[in-house]
Amino acid sequence: MDTIKKIKALGLMSSPSLDGVAASVIITDGVDVYDVERSIVEPYDDSLREHLISLIGKKPENFDLKAKLQNLEEEITKAHAKVANELIDYVDGKVDVIGFHGHTIFHDPEHKFTYQIGDAQLLSDLTKTKVVTRFSQADLLAGGQGSPLVPVYYASLVNQFEKPIAVVHIGAVSSLTYVGDNGELIAFDAGPGNAQINDWVFFHAGLHMDYDGKLAISGTVNDKVLINLMRHKYFAKYPPKALDRNLFKEKLEHLEGLSLEDGAATVTSFVAEAIGYSMALYLPQMPKKLIVCGGGAKNPTLMRFLRAKLPNINIETAGQLGWRADTMESQAMGFLAARRLYNLPISFPKTTGVKEALIGGEIYMPQQKIDFF
Repeated sequence: MDTIKKIKALGLMSSPSLDGVAASVIITDGVDVYDVERSIVEPYDDSLREHLISLIGKKPENFDLKAKLQNLEEEITKAHAKVANELIDYVDGKVDVIGFHGHTIFHDPEHKFTYQIGDAQLLSDLTKTKVVTRFSQADLLAGGQGSPLVPVYYASLVNQFEKPIAVVHIGAVSSLTYVGDNGELIAFDAGPGNAQINDWVFFHAGLHMDYDGKLAISGTVNDKVLINLMRHKYFAKYPPKALDRNLFKEKLEHLEGLSLEDGAATVTSFVAEAIGYSMALYLPQMPKKLIVCGGGAKNPTLMRFLRAKLPNINIETAGQLGWRADTMESQAMGFLAARRLYNLPISFPKTTGVKEALIGGEIYMPQQKIDFF
């Protein structure tokens, strides 16, 4: 594309917290966002969710494991294609590009390695649409953390707000974006998120999440356990920094012995404590407003804990601003795809640690007609 013009971009995000596939259609030129036409979340069926749970954190280190991961990749790509085609039909087939994140199985920025499953060529063929994917790889190879990549999208959304302002996306992990008085952009993963809450209630109650924070609000935060959780070495690491959803897994063993409700309350408080601590320690100044996105914005108990931790900051959810909290990342994938088409950078020295602003993403074009739906 030679000239900058508005395009219709479809973004797809597979939540590491295993909620399902989020999909959004946005109108953008890669700089500004003019409209969000449609956003949906399609939950994973139990079989696919269990398949994901069994393989998260694994590397394709042997033939059997590689085969299992390849089967999962095809399964999850078809799930994304089904959702994408529903949205393409909704907008009468007028989609210029798909931004496809895939599902992160393993992320290790220290060794310049990330493993995100998702067959972009298959997705392109199934949707008959141009696909941009592998947004992290160029950043990792250039010495960056490969994440977070969403901050450039949030910076566009908050352009008209009073600065400084911060956005925290509480998905599988909590990712913080800060926009300063002069537009300076700082971002990093602040700590645990929904994944840690979800894992606790799944393994102790068979629930996929703490719905509406009802378990946490019924329990009591164990302060001694919370102090131990906050001693994780990640919090002493200076940004830019990114983390894998399983990084806190061993620390969360401190929760064992607590009741279901007390464990839910303590791990939920851990999420809020980590966000507040990271803001106080690593931001140049505290923001006037904090906007909460992601599934965490729909957890009233987590929001209550966060407001108690940051009493002097105006905290609003994405929903209060008219944004759809649980599809912000899928919107961002569409935005990143548009930026790739226009050769605009998606990662920056103070978001991922690269030496200079960097373009990212690989482009796939449909090659054949496939009918399987």
